Amino acid sequence: MCAHTPSCPSVDDQCCWTAHVVSDHSEQGWCRLCNGVILFDDGFFIAPDGHVEPVLMSA
Repeated sequence: MCAHTPSCPSVDDQCCWTAHVVSDHSEQGWCRLCNGVILFDDGFFIAPDGHVEPVLMSA
């Protein structure tokens, strides 16, 4: 469970990739977020259930 204030978005939120980084592996091109999402520097993320989605940037 997230201990950040305000709480990080859940993995079900549309902006789930904005959660705090808890494990940074930017030298390998990825990081793990507080909500369990793995964020890649190529613009995609993997949710804890295994599905892959692109990061949606607002216009």
